[in-house]
Amino acid sequence: MSNLLDRTRRHFFSDCAMGVGSLALANILAGNEARANTSTKPALRSHFAPKAKNVIYMFMAGGPSQFELFSDKPKLRELNGQVAPDSFFPKEKNFAFIGKGAKLLGSNRRFQHHGESGLHLSELLPHLGDITDDVCMLNGVVTDVFNHGPAKLFMNTGFQVPGRPSLGSWVTYGLGSESENLPGFVVLQSGPRGPRGGNALWSSGFLPSSHQGVPFRGTGDPILNLTSPEGFDRERERGFYDLVGDLNRQRYDITRDPEIKTRIAASEMAYRMQSSAPELMDISSEPKHILDMYGAEPGANSYANNCLLARRMVERGVRFVQLYHTDWDHHGNKGDNLGEPLEQRCREVDAASAALVKDLKQRGLLEDTIVIWGGEFGRTPMGEVREDYPGRDHHIDAFSLWIAGGGFKPGYQHGETDDLGFSVTSGKVHVHDLHATLLHQLGFDHEKLTYRFQGRDFRLTDVHGHVVEEILA
Repeated sequence: MSNLLDRTRRHFFSDCAMGVGSLALANILAGNEARANTSTKPALRSHFAPKAKNVIYMFMAGGPSQFELFSDKPKLRELNGQVAPDSFFPKEKNFAFIGKGAKLLGSNRRFQHHGESGLHLSELLPHLGDITDDVCMLNGVVTDVFNHGPAKLFMNTGFQVPGRPSLGSWVTYGLGSESENLPGFVVLQSGPRGPRGGNALWSSGFLPSSHQGVPFRGTGDPILNLTSPEGFDRERERGFYDLVGDLNRQRYDITRDPEIKTRIAASEMAYRMQSSAPELMDISSEPKHILDMYGAEPGANSYANNCLLARRMVERGVRFVQLYHTDWDHHGNKGDNLGEPLEQRCREVDAASAALVKDLKQRGLLEDTIVIWGGEFGRTPMGEVREDYPGRDHHIDAFSLWIAGGGFKPGYQHGETDDLGFSVTSGKVHVHDLHATLLHQLGFDHEKLTYRFQGRDFRLTDVHGHVVEEILA
């Protein structure tokens, strides 16, 4: 056996096929002990008592326009069509497509106050108006990066270049997972295409790969190749997993390569997910009134279904669920006042996003779950015209997102912008500040949640960020 361990597992199987059955039998008898070494119990390395233990991040890829959704600017409407001030275009300022001479673009969307909090919302988000007293609205968010791919990376990893761990990976690295049968970090996607940046957005970077996000498909098998081959029964498969796990453990004793432990845990998780994942993804067992509230439809691949699945995942112990819904770019939308596809995107997400918050609350899960809704940046108060249709360029100096649950202050608006919505005048929240505050609510000091890589300690917030105490309950 010692000679075999010096060779690859592929050689072992090809040379010793006749002996696999007897080895598998021995491993089946010792299965409970072997599987005990791949537990996914929470690591619980928090620095202080957490206010939340789960995160659902609804990422609107493309950059929703705050002017059409959250930020009503009468002065901007009054000056609609006038050339923007030169002060908007200093030498150090970059936009993706516009420059000096761009004209101001006021929005004609109707806004009204909602709830006891009086939160001001656009007509495009009527269902969000039902949960405003549970929402903490941030109107002074700023970021550093103005192109989509790098900006998505920055919002998700704190750095604009691929290779850093994502927010979900840092959270599972710190807290582990409460689920024995599902990954700790799951990614669900909807919209006409995947988000720019791809799997780098949910990568574990230099953290152990067990902390990377696992994409689930909305239709068919949740994960490709999860189903057992035809004629391969559960008992035979259990023996195979136990045998390979034993070989991996013996190899780990020799090499001490931590990725071998990840491989063992991944194999065990895959085996358990063969029964747990299909049950999770089958929403037909949900009551009709719940399906109707979300706008979900069994068997469909939609944002509404993904919101309902996010609730089901949190119930089953998944630590971090990230929903990506794409096509929020507004450079030249057909119709007046940023018409389609903005109106269509809002119809797709409004009811389901609000339903998720309502559903979590009625089940007693909202206080333990941080729910985030927002994109990678905002849009300019200046218009951009393509093919005679008005749109807005990327804007990093002022945009909006909202958070609910997890100890964030409900029914609260934080941050203000100037009369034209170009700059934050109070309550600025940088992306690093947002990350620091999220980690704080999960029980971590963002300066102490670090990982040593290539001779230095890395953290999600790099060398920046502070906790925004004003938005915490």
